[in-house]
Amino acid sequence: MFHEKIRAHGHLIDTGLLERIFEQITEQGADYEVIEFDLGKTHDDESTAHLRITAADERVLQDAVEAVVALGGQIESETDARLSAAPKDACVPEDFYSTTNHRTQIRLDGSWEDVAAQRMDAVVVVEEGAPRCVKLRDIKEGDHVVCGAGGVRIMIDHPDRVRQAFAFMSNDISSERRVETSIQRVAETMRSVRERGQKIVVVAGPVVIHTGGIDAFSKLVAGGWVNALLSGNAIAVHDIENSFFGTSLGVSLETGNPVTEGHKNHMRAINRINHAGSIARAVEQGVLTSGLMHSLVTHGVEFVLAGSIRDDGPLPDTEMDLIVAQEDYARVLEGAGLVLMLSTMLHSIGVGNMLPSWVNVVCVDINPAVVTKLSDRGSSQTEGIVTDVGLFLQRLAHTLKSG
Repeated sequence: MFHEKIRAHGHLIDTGLLERIFEQITEQGADYEVIEFDLGKTHDDESTAHLRITAADERVLQDAVEAVVALGGQIESETDARLSAAPKDACVPEDFYSTTNHRTQIRLDGSWEDVAAQRMDAVVVVEEGAPRCVKLRDIKEGDHVVCGAGGVRIMIDHPDRVRQAFAFMSNDISSERRVETSIQRVAETMRSVRERGQKIVVVAGPVVIHTGGIDAFSKLVAGGWVNALLSGNAIAVHDIENSFFGTSLGVSLETGNPVTEGHKNHMRAINRINHAGSIARAVEQGVLTSGLMHSLVTHGVEFVLAGSIRDDGPLPDTEMDLIVAQEDYARVLEGAGLVLMLSTMLHSIGVGNMLPSWVNVVCVDINPAVVTKLSDRGSSQTEGIVTDVGLFLQRLAHTLKSG
């Protein structure tokens, strides 16, 4: 039998953390024994649990220990992290440590060092005594990679315990009063983030256009409430289509009715931008005179459009190299204090995977399953508002203007 002692410290009971630790150990096929448990005497006191994890297979034990470490547990023996050299580019040893999005420290030469560029599903590389998260594809032969869970310490915030900034449900359709309250709190968070000098980044899908959110979104841009937009080709195409022809996907946004030959309006919009050379040049040349993309260009707000296999055209601004688009997204997200996700499940999940857990995330969607999926993929800090995104933007713009 193989054994390892683990220490867990924090609000283990009221956050449900201890129960999740037990579940993870048994799910990995190992057993546990509680050696000692020191229960906090008041609501504010933290508890400490000492556990012995046992397994008949060394690999099973390692998997169980890593699962507990990912929840904030720590191997009791004070050892430095074990480093192994990457055998070749984009390859690491089998027992590499895979990161979470929580604050992480690595023990090197007896000292705990913060891991830089924190994100989930990465590898920790140590260079000149400084650990940092690196994507597997960026690993170079000879990189010193952290392996196993020894010498790894994770600090987990527990937003479920004290949600002071938000108090709405993410898995239920909100009442009008609840939506209004939620929007007020989002506005307060945006003010706080801007006062701290951090970025407010919006991740948005074309539903923003279809639901009539263009004017409200443009007001947020003009008011300095948006520092960057991350999206796909579609939002720009349909916004520009509306600016030129008053339609989105060939449907009039005023009447809600399809227009004659409106099905080709989005291609006509792309063609006009192609003639101009780019969205920015279309604005400079007076070709594009209104809409969200016009507002972004006019106010100098950066946008990244990531392409996909579905795209028509695409627009000349759309980055069709997936790796480059991911790197652009990650660069823009540096320094973000709030990421506002508006009705785009795939882009939201992709961005969520790039964010450390201490960045505020608000997901707005008419479908509660989108909010749930985002949380289930590891972005546990996500707060959800289940409502029409166009209505949300209108009320948010009004709240920020009046407050």
